[in-house]
Amino acid sequence: MQRDVRARRILALGLALASATIASVDSALVAAAGEPAVRAGPTEDRPVVLFLGTSLTAGYGLAADQAYPALVQQHIDAANLNFRVVNAGVSGDTSAGGLRRLDWLLQLPIAVLIVELGANDMLRGLDIDALRDNLAEILRRTRAIHPDARFVIAGMRAAPNLGSAYGEAFEAVFPAVAREHDATLIPFLLEGVAGEPSLNQADGIHPTTEGHQRIAETVWPVLDSMLQTNRREE
Repeated sequence: MQRDVRARRILALGLALASATIASVDSALVAAAGEPAVRAGPTEDRPVVLFLGTSLTAGYGLAADQAYPALVQQHIDAANLNFRVVNAGVSGDTSAGGLRRLDWLLQLPIAVLIVELGANDMLRGLDIDALRDNLAEILRRTRAIHPDARFVIAGMRAAPNLGSAYGEAFEAVFPAVAREHDATLIPFLLEGVAGEPSLNQADGIHPTTEGHQRIAETVWPVLDSMLQTNRREE
């Protein structure tokens, strides 16, 4: 229990320190680029495992090949599975931002969609119902274009300074959306990473290379099961 409280406090502090810088840098990058940076492998005809997320997915502060989606690609290749990872993480993004850029991403041949959104909604104290609606709409739109796609929802914990009512409502969104839209839930993406100084950068919120390795270890068993099932059904 004490470890969980400590992790939440460090998470809150890190978010507070990092938020203004990340949001301003992200706005400039998106305005300049027009579309989020999508990192993909060289074989473009493989079905896609799409990671739609925030700076946690983008690998803020690290090289592209150190972020956990790239590490997941290594697992995929080692298992001889014919899928390619696309990292659509954008630092500072909210669930509304992810929804706004979704249509462009839906042009990809998506086999699995992993949604890691909500941390920045929580940081800004945004409306919980809007978060739920945005996540649900992301899954609905994806299903409409890719009816056979599988979904993963990455859960997040709330910072304690927002109060227990907001925190409980925020954390309840992820399992609720997962249940309603037949998605697999990862209860807490940063399990074993949040609150561990050795696994986080100086801001206390963005994982180090070792932290991303731990996240990949959390994500891979869930994804491996899905991709193996997909291969058997082909």
